[in-house]
Amino acid sequence: MLRFSTCAVAVLSLTLTCVYAQERTSGSVPKPRSPRNANYTIDAKLDARGRTLAGRETIAWTNIANAGTRELRFHLYYNAWRNNQSTYVKEERLGGGWSGAFELENDELAAIDVTSIKATGGAIAPVDLTKDMRFIAPDDGNGDDRTVMAVALPSAIQPGQSITLDISWTLKIPHAVDRTGAVGNYFFLGQWFPKIGVLEDGGKWNCHQFHATTEFFADYGVYDVRATVPRGWPLAATGDERERNDNADQTTTYRYYQEDVHDFAWTTSPDYLERRERFDNPGLPPVDMRLMLQPEHARQAERYFSAARAALRYYGEWFGPYPYGHLTIIDPAWQSRAGGMEYPTLFTGGTFWLSPATDFDSRDTVVHETGHQWWYGMVGSNEFEDAWLDEGINTYANARADAEAGFSSYSLVRYYFGGFVPWVFKDVHWDRVTSGDYVSGYRGSPTVDIPSTPSYEYWPANPTPITYSKTALWLHTLERALGWPTMQQVLSAYFEKWEFRHPKPADFFAVANERSGRDLTPFFDQVYRGSSTFDYGVQSVQSTPAGKDAFHNEVVVRRYGDGIFPVTVLITFSDGAQTRVAWDGGARWKLISADHATKAVSAQVDPDQILVLDTNFTNNSYTTEPQGPRAATKWAAKWMVWLEDQLLTWAFFV
Repeated sequence: MLRFSTCAVAVLSLTLTCVYAQERTSGSVPKPRSPRNANYTIDAKLDARGRTLAGRETIAWTNIANAGTRELRFHLYYNAWRNNQSTYVKEERLGGGWSGAFELENDELAAIDVTSIKATGGAIAPVDLTKDMRFIAPDDGNGDDRTVMAVALPSAIQPGQSITLDISWTLKIPHAVDRTGAVGNYFFLGQWFPKIGVLEDGGKWNCHQFHATTEFFADYGVYDVRATVPRGWPLAATGDERERNDNADQTTTYRYYQEDVHDFAWTTSPDYLERRERFDNPGLPPVDMRLMLQPEHARQAERYFSAARAALRYYGEWFGPYPYGHLTIIDPAWQSRAGGMEYPTLFTGGTFWLSPATDFDSRDTVVHETGHQWWYGMVGSNEFEDAWLDEGINTYANARADAEAGFSSYSLVRYYFGGFVPWVFKDVHWDRVTSGDYVSGYRGSPTVDIPSTPSYEYWPANPTPITYSKTALWLHTLERALGWPTMQQVLSAYFEKWEFRHPKPADFFAVANERSGRDLTPFFDQVYRGSSTFDYGVQSVQSTPAGKDAFHNEVVVRRYGDGIFPVTVLITFSDGAQTRVAWDGGARWKLISADHATKAVSAQVDPDQILVLDTNFTNNSYTTEPQGPRAATKWAAKWMVWLEDQLLTWAFFV
């Protein structure tokens, strides 16, 4: 039988009186960082053998919108895997192509069933609301989708009023699917409880169905969670551990508590190895780091910690300090599909048993997921509608942090048995643009969607080029055009203004215009409100004699894409002299005349590569002199890499 303490229930009152009395370590109550209008006390008991969970939660919710509501809406994310006709599964199927089959097997099917919901206090008198539950599909009308539940209320909850709800539910836990579930004795529980949506101004619920290519959105609050698991199974979760009690039925109940977060995830497994270290950096608050590691990855602990330190340092110095005092890193089990996912104060990384010391990907993943504590965790953008505000900004910052930390990226190829054997090609080095900004992914699909389209409506086959790559590239372009000090001011001001709140794209653009001192609207119109592509190139370089020791040189440059951006044209002459010509980039072509004592031998558009959004760097330059040796070196290198690959493959078998 699940138990609720008197103090645990009292946390859900608007004043949170009981919890503060219990948690207080000084004579005054800490000032809330967030509105704390969606507070949860949860008791959950895991049946590891049966892969089920029984849960009960009390939610204290306050209406902070400017209009009342006669209903409540809840996310039931686990129902995305309830059947093969859910919106999530249909989008996965569509993303694989019209003939692509995507069917959940029996052990991948999941369910979350609310068995009871009652109003127990606040603006509405105590009443059983269970009979008033219904499933809705606000995004696509799919009657087979049960990821959103609406509950009618007997009377409206007006602005400033609160309601306390008592909800019981059961969970059928699937074999690992989309960053939640179980593999053997490894359990990772994300999006596992009934979660109230966000009521926005005007009284409109922002509570989308679970889509295949978008993540989540919720209000901030206080989480006080008790999870009961088999005895001897370590548990890690959002927040920090406050209690641990062994029970008579050979189970252990852990209590985790965290203020000012908008989600809660946890994991347990008897196989975990635990490692702890501390982040200390001048000018930043210390952070206790906890790593839950798979036994086969024991020697890679420092790799996790060093990457987390880098992110805590650079993000903290650039944008604002990490405030929670603790950070938990999860090394997920093999084939758990749980790698590379962020939750408040906790995230999953990912590595391999055979992982070279120069493996960049594992470090990059840790930096990225640590960075999400800022761009997702503390700045709570709507990932259903504006995923680029967290994923894109974080990808940009992630790439810069990798570069500052000196995490070099080389081509790494994995061979055999699903990538079991790795090989690093140190002669193929990726820079910040190619590796951090994922420019190749963007160039393959630059117009697949318009970024201002709600993210859940993106083409489900591959939203990454727009959400991640394009955003990182246009932010990097601004950095090179405006300078890093200006971009750092833009992002730190945006973070300071919107931490623990829900910004929209217009809020970011307003801060960018203000801090840069420029009206960047024409640029944002192209990269956000449209699908413009940028491609500048040199068409020709010609020289004709113009008297003794003089030449009339003409360079034709072109704008091949529909995007417009001011660029520089660099002209180099045979005597080594150079001249730079500014071009506003507006016309489809421009003739540049450059009289000089010698011939022009080459021309290059955007020689400093300010416009990293350019979809084709190969046409940016033109030379009048043969480049045979350089071309031969390029192709020889390609063939040598191919030959090396073949020899490695042959050597493995002999």
